[in-house]
Amino acid sequence: MQFPSPVSVQWMADFLGARLLGNKNGFATGINEIHKVEKGDLVFVDHPKYYAKCIQSAASFIIINKEVECPEQKALLVVAEPFEAYLKIVRHFRPFEPADKNISDSASIGEGTYIYPTAFIGHHVIIGQHCVIHPNVTILDHCVLGNNVTVQAGTVVGSDAFYYNTVKTRELWYKKMESCGRVLIQDDVEIGAGCTIDRGVSHDTIIGRGTKMDNMIHIGHDTVIGKNCLFAAQVGIAGAVEIGNGVILWGQVGVSKTLQIGDNALVYAQSGVKASLEGEKIYFGSPAEDASVKKREFVWIKRIPEMWEKVRHLK
Repeated sequence: MQFPSPVSVQWMADFLGARLLGNKNGFATGINEIHKVEKGDLVFVDHPKYYAKCIQSAASFIIINKEVECPEQKALLVVAEPFEAYLKIVRHFRPFEPADKNISDSASIGEGTYIYPTAFIGHHVIIGQHCVIHPNVTILDHCVLGNNVTVQAGTVVGSDAFYYNTVKTRELWYKKMESCGRVLIQDDVEIGAGCTIDRGVSHDTIIGRGTKMDNMIHIGHDTVIGKNCLFAAQVGIAGAVEIGNGVILWGQVGVSKTLQIGDNALVYAQSGVKASLEGEKIYFGSPAEDASVKKREFVWIKRIPEMWEKVRHLK
């Protein structure tokens, strides 16, 4: 999430009641979680396992629960509960706004766009020109749609990320990491009925130009999908996945989190993608592998009974 304007790190320390170490004259431009941090961002860390990763990341300001060595030009904001500090920042800069009508007055709707009467368009949503938003579609706060976008009935754009801070020593192990990111849907995208596209935790979920999605598809938080992709029904993609241009995923393909699929890869139906895949290849199986190799494996598997009979008769 980008702040409306840069925020003094000293103001942020005062706001959080944090002890400020390092660069006390910096200005934070936003807050992000570790997978998406950029220069100028705040990031939080509350476990020693991730201290080094956060401190050495692109983030300029680190909310942390222990004083450690601080790199030059960065700043540490030391607090007892970094996760609670993250939540306080999110709630301040992206507060809850109740809705009292189907289309918010703060939404921007482009010329030639048609929105069916039962659709819901949240606060600060931007929808481009010549779009069609079908009945019972929900487009939640801060999401952005380009031009010539079609969203079929019952789809939800901008639902919260399935993302939790986990501490097993407290009574409630899983505490919701409130989502303050967006969904960005580029021009000429078509989204089928009953799909769910989660907003980024603190950055953006992006659907690239010209991508076409069938019905009942789920796109997880912070996933970035390239241009001209084609996804069949019941595809499920977890969080923070990077998918290149021209990728085809046939029906019921499942993609695990934080991996990459290269340009023009094709994954056959019901495959399970557990690791990154190179582009320009065809994949099949669970776990997904080169389809030609997988098919040869199946041939040999089918021959096992025959081979066993031959071995048995040799005894």
